Amino acid sequence: MKVQVRYFASLREALGPTETVELAAGATLGALRDALIARGGRHAEVLARGRAVRCSLDQHMVEEAAALREAAEVAFFPPVTGG
Repeated sequence: MKVQVRYFASLREALGPTETVELAAGATLGALRDALIARGGRHAEVLARGRAVRCSLDQHMVEEAAALREAAEVAFFPPVTGG
């Protein structure tokens, strides 16, 4: 299945605004993140485990255990704080 991945804030600066990723059917958001990390380079650096990264699925905040579906929109972004 193919999903659309969008990046925001500092992740967008490092990786660009968007990309399409192909995954096995039934993959989770965590599996997507792991696949992106496995690419190495900037993906591994900015999406590394232990780094604070928030995610959404079809514009709803979700945990990494969320199942993906064909044509889903996933967004990764750093946590935001107000002041």
